[in-house]
Amino acid sequence: MAFKIAIIGTGRVGTALAAGWLTAGHSVTFGARDAGSDKAQTALSRLPAARAAGVAEAAAEAEVVVLATPWAAAQSAVAAAGDLRGKVLIDCTNPLGPDGVLFGPNTSGAEQIAGWAAREYPGLSPAGAHVVKAFNTIGAEVMANPRYGERRAVLLYAGDDAAAKAVVAGLAADLGFEPQDAGPLRAARLLEPLALAWINLARGGLGREFAWGLLRR
Repeated sequence: MAFKIAIIGTGRVGTALAAGWLTAGHSVTFGARDAGSDKAQTALSRLPAARAAGVAEAAAEAEVVVLATPWAAAQSAVAAAGDLRGKVLIDCTNPLGPDGVLFGPNTSGAEQIAGWAAREYPGLSPAGAHVVKAFNTIGAEVMANPRYGERRAVLLYAGDDAAAKAVVAGLAADLGFEPQDAGPLRAARLLEPLALAWINLARGGLGREFAWGLLRR
């Protein structure tokens, strides 16, 4: 099934995901504060099948909204997106500060985002937007090519809505990942520190092309 996807963020993560999903037959609109900015136009020059629009317009037209901004911009991006009720909201962000992960052990950035997405609509639970944590535990280089010979990198995701998680699993598989359900949204409290582990290993000598895998027996 093809989806209309809005990606808020035109950096390496947003453009890597967009390239893979366009190839898989989905439609992609970048949501930007200024759709005519140099950064947005650079993304479009690399991905001419995509388009750019304001954040609210892109989100309103989409079935799936992807938050691919730095953590510092996440709250304003969610506010700019407007009414996200009923939409799948994929949180790719990592709430990292100079001393490590900003939240935990009793909450997570993803849970903060779920609250922000519902704040304008006090009659809703935080699940009013179906937030799924995903694409935060590896780098953009892996997103662009998650295949390692005959094996596929594992993509861990977490959320409270089964249908939304199924959508995210399908989108991950479309990119070439092996999707793995990590549990409810509160499992983001584990996935966000895992991103820090990936960053430390990448900087420690493994480089940005390594990924997580699962061994089973």
